Amino acid sequence: MTASTNDIDKAAGLLRAGRLVALPTETVYGLGANAEDAAAVTRVFQAKGRPPSHPLIVHIGGADLLGEWVEDVPETARLLAERFWPGPLTLVLRRASRVPLEATGGLETVAVRVPGHPVALALLSAFGGGVVAPSANRFGSVSPTTAEHVRAELGDVVDFVLDGGPCDVGVESTIVDVTGETPSVLRPGGVTREDLEAVLGRPVAVPSTSHVRVPGQHPSHYAPQARVVLVEPEKVVVEAELAQEQGHKAGVLLPPSSGDGPAAVHAVVPVPGSMAAYARGLYGFLREFDQRGCDLVVASLPPEEGLGLAIANRLRRAAGPRDAG
Repeated sequence: MTASTNDIDKAAGLLRAGRLVALPTETVYGLGANAEDAAAVTRVFQAKGRPPSHPLIVHIGGADLLGEWVEDVPETARLLAERFWPGPLTLVLRRASRVPLEATGGLETVAVRVPGHPVALALLSAFGGGVVAPSANRFGSVSPTTAEHVRAELGDVVDFVLDGGPCDVGVESTIVDVTGETPSVLRPGGVTREDLEAVLGRPVAVPSTSHVRVPGQHPSHYAPQARVVLVEPEKVVVEAELAQEQGHKAGVLLPPSSGDGPAAVHAVVPVPGSMAAYARGLYGFLREFDQRGCDLVVASLPPEEGLGLAIANRLRRAAGPRDAG
């Protein structure tokens, strides 16, 4: 099922009334609210259990609107917006006064993007404003890539769910800081580092840490209920079998090079040979392990080039240290 014109009009009306609407994007489903309504933005944080210091991304309807949401648009930002919008790229710039500090985590910068999904663009057009839309899930857990994922996790917390079918990209947008002289990737995502460098004609940094706060930087993020353990690709089978012998209900994300994989584990999910297919399916795979009752998942990192960089980033955070309790 996909959203009708009536659904989009209803969602736009709810946004105007300060309510929360889950919407599809090409990356993941977002939990949307009117970006200029501080109370509605606060409701997003409450619904997700998200710390208020974690900035949100403002989604707008077109690159031509960027100047309305930021103080200035440097040439680097203009080039990237022209090439990748609509699409899975987020730009960090100095915020304009219309963006409330609640949406930026108290920062003077704002993250902005134009989503590459027809339902999201239709909603933005009908609404006529900007929409903050972090992933429509509880903070730190696996991002949703279908409307069913949103309903299962957030239930009545969301006032309306726009169904746009499964997300095409499957991992969040690439976040690029363009406030300084040198652009840097603060979160790898659906636009690859190589794509960015081809457009800009120069190297783009991917720092391991950043002084700029952006979404997705928490040590544990994108995490299933099962604990995720990362090992070398050639060790996933033996590690999963060992965990199973030790009493775990072990799952394994099986690399393409590992053949049929272990027989004596609780769940085996083969990794697609294509990085695009892997990215598109990653969060669904992690959810599947929870649905099948696994308490531990053994996985390995793909080569960190192209979309593999974003996949590796998500797996590292899924395996990150979790808060006690």
